[in-house]
Amino acid sequence: MTTSPNSQAPDGPVLVVGGAGYIGSHCTALLQKRGVPVVVYDNLSTGHAESVDAPLVVGELSDRAQIAAALKEHKPKAVIHFAAKCYVGESVTDPATYYRENVHYTWNLLEEMRAAGVNDLVFSSTCATYGEPDEVPIPDNHKQDPINPYGRTKLHMEHMMADYSHAYGMRYAALRYFNAAGARAEGGIGEDHHPETHLIPLVLQVALGQRDKIMVFGSDYDTRDGTCIRDYIHVDDLGDAHLRALRHVQDGKGNLQCHLGTGNGFTVMEIIEAAREITGHPIPAEHAPRRPGDPATLVAGGSKAKDVLGWIPAKGDVRDVIRDAWAFHSANPKGYAGQA
Repeated sequence: MTTSPNSQAPDGPVLVVGGAGYIGSHCTALLQKRGVPVVVYDNLSTGHAESVDAPLVVGELSDRAQIAAALKEHKPKAVIHFAAKCYVGESVTDPATYYRENVHYTWNLLEEMRAAGVNDLVFSSTCATYGEPDEVPIPDNHKQDPINPYGRTKLHMEHMMADYSHAYGMRYAALRYFNAAGARAEGGIGEDHHPETHLIPLVLQVALGQRDKIMVFGSDYDTRDGTCIRDYIHVDDLGDAHLRALRHVQDGKGNLQCHLGTGNGFTVMEIIEAAREITGHPIPAEHAPRRPGDPATLVAGGSKAKDVLGWIPAKGDVRDVIRDAWAFHSANPKGYAGQA
């Protein structure tokens, strides 16, 4: 995963917008490991300054003057854009916030990039733009028909970038993730959300004694054990894909839209059982009714990222993902707040 020579690293400096967040901080660390100068732009509303060992500009995407000042001072050659609201349920109850912070604020960023002459962009999109899949594993060319405001705003953002590319010459890659998970193998940074909604850290909170049990929503799906199947991708593998995508764009090889997944699906109960094995904790589980809108199976198919970027996930076994996550959470049971 991380064995590409430095000659294949992107041209810097790179401005990582949302680089104090979970995936952004891992991408920032990998850029630095590859010797690429990097500056993080983040409002720290959900990100953590402790996760960043790079120049940090605390700024808002709502403030075009702040964006312009950061671009003028640091003169990046490219931008990687992670900043967005990302909770499906919240997007349904408060779509106005999602259209403002995801769509409008991205327009602010694109306009200031255009004014500064920064034309290369890698965008953190989502497999939620596909909606309810007609085919599983989901191919890269699956129709995009999102079923919630979160997915729709991300698709709007993709369309905006395509239009800016056509009209103004912007070069971009849109990377649609499946389930990001894990922590940096070298340690130090990991997943710390408030509130936490992702399965693996919630399971590990049980192992740490912070929860009595893990709730399993739905046990009657048409899967091998009745629980939902998801494709979990190690956050270090995601970071590697972003660097490869940016190098692809900077080399003038064309715009890119593809998803990022391992092609391996694991059920909720398989995740829990793997976590029991790795942590040595019984991790009690309680079954509950299905949640509305949870598809039975979401797994990546296709090979565009492999064919175009030469990207192959190094940690496709979910046990590797859980093992790295456990190393971070057991060392930092209070998250970044415990590092202060």
